Amino acid sequence: MNMRLDRYLVTLGVGSRSQVQKMIRQGAVTVEGTPVRDPGFSCRENASLTVSGAALDSRLTRHVMLHKPAGLLTAARDKKQPTVMDLLPPAYAAIGCMPVGRLDKDTTGLLLLTTDGELNHRLLAPARHVDKVYLAKVDVPLTEADIAAFAQGLHLSDFDAQPALLEILPGDGTMGRVTVHEGKFHQVKRMFSAVGKEVLTLHRETFGSLQLDDALSPGQWRELTEEELTALTSQAQMGG
Repeated sequence: MNMRLDRYLVTLGVGSRSQVQKMIRQGAVTVEGTPVRDPGFSCRENASLTVSGAALDSRLTRHVMLHKPAGLLTAARDKKQPTVMDLLPPAYAAIGCMPVGRLDKDTTGLLLLTTDGELNHRLLAPARHVDKVYLAKVDVPLTEADIAAFAQGLHLSDFDAQPALLEILPGDGTMGRVTVHEGKFHQVKRMFSAVGKEVLTLHRETFGSLQLDDALSPGQWRELTEEELTALTSQAQMGG
C-alpha cells in the first residue's frame, strides 16, 4: 500500500500535517536513503525512513504483549487518569494500536494490544470461545461447592455467566485459578461475589494461546513473536 509521505509521517505520529510538510520541504526526511522534499511523494508502507537523521519505525501493523500494572485504566485515553497507552511510545497510539478488551484498573497481568481491528474483534467475539485465565486472591477459602457453581454457570444480575473452570491452589484455600470464555465488565469479580467471595487481587495469566512472558515486569511490554501471532490469528480464525 502506498500513501503520501506527509500523511504517512502524520500517521506514524511524527507531527501535525503542517509540521511534517515543513520537515519534508527542508530536506529533513529521507526515503530509502534519498532526501525527499515533496510532501505528496508516494511512499510505500514499511519503507526505510529517517527524520533529521534518526531512523523511523515505519510499520503500521504492530501487536504488543503488555504486563499491566495496577492503577492504570485500560483505555485509549482519559483526561483525568493515566492509561496503559502511557506505557507505550506515542507512535503506537498514533497508528491505532489499541487494547483487546479491558482489564479493571486494579487488575494486573496480560494485556494484548493490536492495530488489527479484525483480529481485535474476533478475539473478543463470544462465539470464538477464547479462554482467559486469571489468578484470584479472595478473602475467605474457596470450596468444592464454589468449583461446582462455576462449572454450572452463574446467574448474575444482567446476564448468565457461562460455565467456567475454577481450581483451588495449594495453600490456605484463598488462591484460585479461573478460566472463563467471556470477558464482560467485572465478570470474574462478580462471579466470585455470586458465591460469597470478595476478590482482593486479580491477575490475568493467559489470553487464548498467549501467555504472559515471565521476563516482563509490571509496566513492561514487548511485541509478539511470529509464533505467538500465528497462534492467535489461527485461534481467531482469520480469513475463515
